[in-house]
Amino acid sequence: MSRRRRAVSSAAEQQAVQRVAGDATPRVGPAASGARALGPDVSAARPGAPPLPVWPGAPTPLGARFRAGPGGTAGVNFALWAGGAEAVELCLFAADGAETRLPLTELTHQIWHGFVPGVRPGQRYGFRVHGRWDPWTGARWNPAKLLLDPYARAVDGDFRLPPEVYGHVRDWPEQHVADTVRDTRDSAPYVPKGVVVHDDDDWSDDRRPKTPWADSVIYELHVRGFTMAHPGIPEHLRGTYAGLAHPAAVEHLTRLGVTAVELLPVHQFAHEDHLLRRGLRNHWGYNSIGYFAPHAAYSASGTTGEQVGEFKRMVKALHAAGIEVILDVVYNHTAEAGELGPMLSLRGIDNRGYYRLQGDARRYADYTGCGNTLHVVQPHVLRLITDSLRYWVTEMGVDGFRFDLAAALARSMHDVDMLSPFLAVIAQDPVLRRVKLIAEPWDVGSGGYQVGAFPPLWAEWNDRYRDAVRDFWRGALPDVRDLGYRLSGSSDLYAWGGRRPYASVNFVTAHDGFTLRDLVSYEQKHNEANGEGNRDGTNDNRSWNCGAEGETADPAINTLRLRQIRNHLTTLLLSTGVPMLVAGDEMGRTQGGNNNAYCQDNATGWLDWSLPDDEGRRALLDLTTRLLALRHAHPVLRRRVHFSGRPQAVDGLRDLAWFTPDGTEMTEADWWAPTATLAMYLSGRDIPGRDATGEPVTDDSFLAVLHAGADPIAFHLPGAPWARSYELVVDTAAEDQSTAPATVHEAGLPLTVPPRSMLLLRVRE
Repeated sequence: MSRRRRAVSSAAEQQAVQRVAGDATPRVGPAASGARALGPDVSAARPGAPPLPVWPGAPTPLGARFRAGPGGTAGVNFALWAGGAEAVELCLFAADGAETRLPLTELTHQIWHGFVPGVRPGQRYGFRVHGRWDPWTGARWNPAKLLLDPYARAVDGDFRLPPEVYGHVRDWPEQHVADTVRDTRDSAPYVPKGVVVHDDDDWSDDRRPKTPWADSVIYELHVRGFTMAHPGIPEHLRGTYAGLAHPAAVEHLTRLGVTAVELLPVHQFAHEDHLLRRGLRNHWGYNSIGYFAPHAAYSASGTTGEQVGEFKRMVKALHAAGIEVILDVVYNHTAEAGELGPMLSLRGIDNRGYYRLQGDARRYADYTGCGNTLHVVQPHVLRLITDSLRYWVTEMGVDGFRFDLAAALARSMHDVDMLSPFLAVIAQDPVLRRVKLIAEPWDVGSGGYQVGAFPPLWAEWNDRYRDAVRDFWRGALPDVRDLGYRLSGSSDLYAWGGRRPYASVNFVTAHDGFTLRDLVSYEQKHNEANGEGNRDGTNDNRSWNCGAEGETADPAINTLRLRQIRNHLTTLLLSTGVPMLVAGDEMGRTQGGNNNAYCQDNATGWLDWSLPDDEGRRALLDLTTRLLALRHAHPVLRRRVHFSGRPQAVDGLRDLAWFTPDGTEMTEADWWAPTATLAMYLSGRDIPGRDATGEPVTDDSFLAVLHAGADPIAFHLPGAPWARSYELVVDTAAEDQSTAPATVHEAGLPLTVPPRSMLLLRVRE
């Protein structure tokens, strides 16, 4: 920042300090160079002589590790990267909250470290880091603030946000300069502590499912929301990892037929101040502060390390049922927010080293919409992320990750770069390149939309699939060109560089947005309960309420809504690519039109397990189960190679063909013409690739007919050489979906397709 601007702010701000200081004595720190402080100074506070020695220890591994030290003495090695710091104190806390401060005097490659003999697992701890307070250059060290170890493997206590946990004076009357006024009040009584954990679990009896990408079906769920109201889970286990591991929860997943759960964030997270002020909480958890610690509030067994073992037992239970565990991870930003946010960990350890700053170093570069962005180009930040990822794979047993706002991680200095350090490190890492990697391929910065651009190894959330399917079934697609690509694996996006159809994670709904039931019941968001004047959440819902906004007693509208839900489910689960279901959509879950329920830790954000008691909702569950069984049984629905559109067999039939309602193959002009009907022929005669024993893969052939029109249509079933007859397998117009229709229709003859419905027919040859 320019010296001129710093001088101007200094004169005005010093006068302001004198006006409002009251009993507190404003103080300029020893190296603050124009900065100010408010509150009793604890930076020099030293309790009596340390009762414990601090031996040199080692700079690796980072964090707190219980181990045998010199002479076999048991203790804990503490190591913290704090690049520009002047001193680091390790703070140990007794059960009554009494604090013992131990200086870490060893410094190796910017890592402060020491071994403390006699310390055991369960010990609560934190750090105080000394250095300059000079926000104009990005330096925000403040030893009055107790900091969470970025490598802490367990966290004990809740994050509250009173003024004491802010590095600056939060309630400074002139908010535009508040971040420059250092607050020297002690934050230790108000912040959680890290917990030393002993890694002694035996994974020898665990068997990872290792489901191939092409065979995967992802089920996105929230640990607390999925289990909180489940009547089959004991009350004391609801909302916890143990609850998700309970047989009642696992049985639903196995009955449904999903192969993986994608857990909304389970890294330790904090609640935002604006939510706490409104009496709300961050329910989704996209506000991480501890990348190694399972969120303590989801533990039924305790928070002084017990949460780690409970999480591992959950993973083992899901693995035993053949279900993989994928974590939704938020490495793009932290809960410390922008310059007016709290000082909880990284900001006080080395603000300039961990976060992307603007040219005005007081401000943060924000590619996330959450106030800050981690500076992944920095080697120690990249190390933090990759160490965390490897830890969750090797020691916590997880099978993959979905990266929130992954484009922010792929930025080099400014622009998104598919050769960025982050992507390069992942590609060569012997642990991480073998697990499932899913990108949310965008962020909120310039050039951040990167759907289809991530390199091989990566799958992506395909929002173009979501938008095309939503628009088709609400009658808003001008033609079916885009829909054809989405149904058949999005080859326009992913048929390059060796990428496969399963690079596309297909979804119609996700945690962010309407549920499937709300998608067909609301045209406008109804987020009033969030307390933000209904301004939050997207306005681009691409939804249709079927004739009435919200819940209605009109039987015709409710019948149509159930059919539309069946249409979306059937389209999703029969499309080429990896389908992702959102927990509860298979039962018709509603959030009352809230399309941003991130702060609804209540019935709005929890699954209603009474839904299957309703006949129509139970039929949705039956249909979803049957569609997934159909998908698992037929490799033509799980292709590992993109369709070519060319003949693959001696009879000259193409592997993929498209038909108009008159039974003829579509021409170029047909793709551009307005239509509400599209038919897709999937040939199973000669599927590329071989099975595990080297044999050719063959399957039934299918014809899928999608009709979004408001009136029935006569569809002429393609005749020879495509088929002799067709067996009806799925008809979304039927209200009873418990069994397949199993009616046979002759090829070449018209078949009446009901309005707004989808048919799946098996080819009989």
